[in-house]
Amino acid sequence: MSAGWPATLRHGEVTVRPIRSRDGRAWRATRRRNYTWLSPWDATVPPGTGERPASFRSLVSRLQQQARQGLGMPFVVEVDGRFAGQVTVNNIVRGSAQLASVGYWLDRDVAGRGVMPTAVALVIDHCFRSAGLHRVEVAIRPENSNSLRVVEKLGIREVGYAPRFLHIDGAWRDHRIFAITVEDCPEGMLARLSQQTQQ
Repeated sequence: MSAGWPATLRHGEVTVRPIRSRDGRAWRATRRRNYTWLSPWDATVPPGTGERPASFRSLVSRLQQQARQGLGMPFVVEVDGRFAGQVTVNNIVRGSAQLASVGYWLDRDVAGRGVMPTAVALVIDHCFRSAGLHRVEVAIRPENSNSLRVVEKLGIREVGYAPRFLHIDGAWRDHRIFAITVEDCPEGMLARLSQQTQQ
């Protein structure tokens, strides 16, 4: 296994833990219930690639293989023990870069309670402290106000704009790029979030 994996992280009602094959029923039910809420932001397979959308089983298998290879960390988000979404660390690059990207989605039933900012803060702190990464990036569609609110709450600054960056909801979509480094947040992301919510 790679540095920092597997790991289970907790703060208050929020637990972040490795995704498992037995999460399939809860994952599918949550995705079905939130289809309208999530589909505008979901990655899709570009036409002409010959690829098909992944089943949950093949998705977990791929994510777990990437974790074993040190290329990713696929986490489930739980709220009070109930499946509520995912935070996935993708595209881990070692060597002189020591960076990764983070993506996330959340059940609408628990949105607006600070769950995702807490989960992302836990994961970024883990990336810096346990996995030894130096920089974490988040790419967000300009129209995705809920995801933008997460990086705003965490104080992650915008560093660029990527036209037609990812294939989302059936087309190549522009993304705003946000990034944070270890030096930007010596106190840790969770501590920063707690300070901001107390203000």
